[in-house]
Amino acid sequence: MTPTLVRQHPPRTGAAPRVDPRARARDWSEIQERMLVPLYEAVYERLDVGPATRVLGLGCGSGLALLMAASRGAQVTGVDTCADRLDLARERLLPEDRDAHTRDAARIVHGALAQAARADAYTVVTAFEPIGCLAGDAEGLGDLLAEAVPLAGRGAAVVLSGWGPPERCATTSVLRVAAKLAEPLRGTGTWRPTDRDDLERVAARAGLRPDGSGRVACPFGYADADSAVRGLKSTGLFDPAVSATDQAQVDKELAEALHPYQRPDGTVWMPNVFRYLVARTP
Repeated sequence: MTPTLVRQHPPRTGAAPRVDPRARARDWSEIQERMLVPLYEAVYERLDVGPATRVLGLGCGSGLALLMAASRGAQVTGVDTCADRLDLARERLLPEDRDAHTRDAARIVHGALAQAARADAYTVVTAFEPIGCLAGDAEGLGDLLAEAVPLAGRGAAVVLSGWGPPERCATTSVLRVAAKLAEPLRGTGTWRPTDRDDLERVAARAGLRPDGSGRVACPFGYADADSAVRGLKSTGLFDPAVSATDQAQVDKELAEALHPYQRPDGTVWMPNVFRYLVARTP
């Protein structure tokens, strides 16, 4: 079904979308975050993450990737600017009933990366939030790496991730709907097509040496259309569309864009491929 893109209200250019940050963080944690588990697993397997690994997770969200690294015995530190997601990460990684030794192996930092510095340099730095679909996201990651790389040891692995080719990502068609709705805003934060060299350019600007890459199938699967809408909106990728129209309009268009991916039993299934790059610090 082709979405009908009709704006029912004048665009409120630059207006902040009205969302419940706690509900969105919970939707991310319970619905969307798990979609990238195959990516986390592939990276950790490739880098042999284990007890000797000290992981710094940039944009760690609600901490699922960190939890998976910690389950392999790694010491983990997560950094993010979203307080609501970090609250959920603390629940996962720092529950009150854990012993002191286990709790010392995990840290959660809100805001400034300088607070994440530790006596022993990090051996792995991860940026699992995929770039390559929002204008300005590569620049934002570059700024973050400029602060993070000095905290890592010489030759440490820095993992960058991004969306795969648009023709191999079913979710691209849904993101295009968001782009059309957000058209009046046109600028940083609006959707753009993925470029095959996004990750390499970010690594080069950060002074990192590429050391291999890979592609991982990460299908987005949801119990029903409502879960799909909530999960996708929790990524923040639809905020510009909400700012330009309203929540009801975005929900309607998003539900229609998902229709081709809804199965007879009501579940939603969208095959996607994500790419990662392993780079090394100087």
